Amino acid sequence: MNTQNNSDNATNNTEGAAHTRSSNVPVISGAKGNHTMREAAEAITKLGGFVGRIQLEILGNQCRGEEGQFFIDLLVELANTISTMPVTYQTEGQGSQALVYLHYFTSGADWYLTERDCESEQLQAFGLADLGYGTELGYISLVELLECNAELDLYWTPKKVVEIG
Repeated sequence: MNTQNNSDNATNNTEGAAHTRSSNVPVISGAKGNHTMREAAEAITKLGGFVGRIQLEILGNQCRGEEGQFFIDLLVELANTISTMPVTYQTEGQGSQALVYLHYFTSGADWYLTERDCESEQLQAFGLADLGYGTELGYISLVELLECNAELDLYWTPKKVVEIG
C-alpha cells in the first residue's frame, strides 16, 4: 500500500498554470497550456464516470467557444488528475491527512474524493461526505452522485481532509 503524502511536495507555478506535485499529478487552477481539441475529446471520454452528462456536454461545447483553449486545457488536466489519483486502499491509514483530489457539490451537500475505484468502470470512490448534518468518511457511489446532478468543482485545488471545513 502506498501511503506517501504528496501534498508536502507541492510546487506552485507562478504564472497561474497548473500546479504539480512531485508525483506529476496536476492540480487544476485555471490551467493554461497548449492541449489540442483531440486531447480534449480523449479527456471527455475518460471523464464519463466522474462528470455528469449535462456538465460534460457543456464543457465540450465551451471548448469551441471564445475561451475554448482554457476549457480544452481544463478538461485535459482534469482527466490527468483523475487518472493519476490514488485507487482503492492507497490512502489507507492516512485518515485526515489524505489528500482530497475531487470535490462535488449540490445546493445542500458536498463530497470530497480521496481515492477512485480501482476497477475500470467507475462505480464508487472513497472520500468524505458532508450532507449538511455532519461528515463521514466512506465509500461514495459515483453513479448516485451523478444521478442526483452533483457537479464536479472544476476549480478545486486538492487539499488534505483535515483542511476542509
